[in-house]
Amino acid sequence: MLKTGMIIAERYEILAKIGTGGMADVYKAKDHKLNRFVAVKVLKPEFREDTTFIRKFKSEAQAAAGLTHPNIVNIYDVGDDEGVYYIVMELIEGITLKEYISKKGRLSVKEATSIAIQVSMGLEAAHSHNIVHRDVKPQNIIISTDGKVKVTDFGIARAASSNTISSNVMGSVHYSSPEQVRGGYSDEKSDIYSLGITIYEMVTGRVPFDGDTTVAIAIKHLQEEMVPPSSYAPDLPHSLEQIIYKCTQKSVDRRYAKMEDVIADLKHSLIDPQGDFVKLNIVDGATKTKVIPEKEVDEIKQSARIQQTPPPMTEKEEIEQLEKELRNEELDYEEYKAEMKRSSGRKKKKRRGSSRIVPIVLLILGAAALIAAIIFLVKRSGLLETRISPDTEQTAQSGNEEQEAQPILVPDIVGKTEAEARELLNEQHLGMQIKGEELSRQPQGTISRQEPEAGTAVEENSTVHYYVSQGLLEQEIPRFDGTTGIEAQEKLESMGLIVDVQKEYSPMGIDGYAEVEPGYVVRVSPEAGTSVEPGTTVTLVVSRGIDYGSAALMPNVVGKTKNDALTTLGKFIDIQIVEEQNGTVPEGEVIAQSVEPDTMVDPDQPVTLTISTGNRSPEELAAQREAQEQASTENAAAAAGEVWKCRQRLNTPEGYEGGPVRLELVQDVGGQPAASLIVDGETLEFPYQLDLTGAPGVAQGIIYVYEQKNGTYEELGHYSITFEKVG
Repeated sequence: MLKTGMIIAERYEILAKIGTGGMADVYKAKDHKLNRFVAVKVLKPEFREDTTFIRKFKSEAQAAAGLTHPNIVNIYDVGDDEGVYYIVMELIEGITLKEYISKKGRLSVKEATSIAIQVSMGLEAAHSHNIVHRDVKPQNIIISTDGKVKVTDFGIARAASSNTISSNVMGSVHYSSPEQVRGGYSDEKSDIYSLGITIYEMVTGRVPFDGDTTVAIAIKHLQEEMVPPSSYAPDLPHSLEQIIYKCTQKSVDRRYAKMEDVIADLKHSLIDPQGDFVKLNIVDGATKTKVIPEKEVDEIKQSARIQQTPPPMTEKEEIEQLEKELRNEELDYEEYKAEMKRSSGRKKKKRRGSSRIVPIVLLILGAAALIAAIIFLVKRSGLLETRISPDTEQTAQSGNEEQEAQPILVPDIVGKTEAEARELLNEQHLGMQIKGEELSRQPQGTISRQEPEAGTAVEENSTVHYYVSQGLLEQEIPRFDGTTGIEAQEKLESMGLIVDVQKEYSPMGIDGYAEVEPGYVVRVSPEAGTSVEPGTTVTLVVSRGIDYGSAALMPNVVGKTKNDALTTLGKFIDIQIVEEQNGTVPEGEVIAQSVEPDTMVDPDQPVTLTISTGNRSPEELAAQREAQEQASTENAAAAAGEVWKCRQRLNTPEGYEGGPVRLELVQDVGGQPAASLIVDGETLEFPYQLDLTGAPGVAQGIIYVYEQKNGTYEELGHYSITFEKVG
């Protein structure tokens, strides 16, 4: 696993891990050469030693790099850096189709068809370049935040020999064609079969063939007929069901000949959903699904066993594996051995491996790693056999049980450097492993958070995960020369600062007017240019103009916007706002004022302004206020380093007629959906720029868009959005 801040090929800076798969991990990175964000897919260590696979991997990825299509994730670069094999790809902000199906249960016919068409167009472009995907599945289809569908992972499947059934392809075998699970030749029609299975899952919310093992699923692809998708989706149009059937025929000759034909029928199905235009070949005795011979089933099972059961390791490999496990616990191996030699009463370390391992209890306690190696070597030499007496074994087991009854309390490492924490944890025989960096009040470079927390009881040799503090994100107070008080207040609050507004009279200038006009900023404290942390209280002083005593002329602010009215009434110190629904006065304008215009009044007395809320009800207004207050609270949470922002743009929803809009944000917080109202009853101009603060630590969310039509809100669609931690 790569760490944040690492540089690959002197060019790509790793920023964060964003996904993982059977063969590779995916990271968000920055290409410093072209100054853009990219996705870097890095092969897992277990594949790096297979030279044949690496050769195929490079060859296929380079071929796929030649593909350029709106529905294909572009590949920019392929290479290796000191044993790290990587592919640099276009970074797509969004979610996989698999995640999308999981969230929605099943997709609407229109949505599923649209996605299928875009996937087909991407595959058609690849097929025209003689590139077959061989691993089409929802996990390899990405839906971007602007609704574009893109296919990814071209070339990797071929290098990995996707026609081999193994424990690493449990997700893929659900979508594998019969010829792939047989181990036979696969071509474009294999992609068509996998696409058909994917469409089936989109419209039903489930895969047609499932089982406990890859072999069981593979045999179902060969032998069984699928349950009609209309059984799970009664509203499924006849034409789309026929398209699914034709794509998923077990005989390659009975499927679509090319992806171009699939696209044509999918588009036709949108125009004529119940039409009978999909031509299926007649099923006769020669082409019906047949039960495969027992011999072939045995071959498939044998293939699975070969892939799932690794060859026995040599003595050297066993010891190296043992040492690798210790290194993975982030312990200094030599220091660990020395410490264990000094200790006594340590329970024996059990070696996990093949089924020939039997419990062996050592009478002399020592270093876990060294003893494990000695056990292996002595056992291989036949010296131990089964010579441990029952009494000795019982005594050792009793000793182990006594040790397990004495858990270790995790020490407090927050605020300490990594070196200090490592020393403290080593004393307790605990390991440590970094999980990332974050904004925090702890000094930069020290540990900001630990899991489990201090005082938690754990077993010996457990691992404590931790985060490193980046310090706090500080911002500079801007200059507000010639700025109205209300504009300055809104700007400071948007920065996550707490604003204390005060008003004071201004001295008279040589021209007889106030040095600072009423309603405008006099000064701010801390002063402009000062760096402050989010959550800091800022004093904003606004001018009241010249002090003429207890008499001031009341201006007319009816018809002005709320902000203009507040600026105009800069001399008045106590202005109260009342909202009122009014369908004839535009939202945000002043309907009435409590003091008659052009009358002399005391500027210290309260003035009430009635502001129109347009067509919105008081309940809707209250909900919007609650959402805004929540956003303000989350902005202030920057002080704790847990602010996650989204600043994406929403494209114009299909069917939008320009009416009042409601935007709702839904996020998965702690395993539960959490909804918040972002916009309610406003007329928006699309594309619409978001500036949202989401739940701390939650990187994904969905924006639901509604438009008010005939007095009720109708959903226009939804967008998947991504949040990133501020800083």
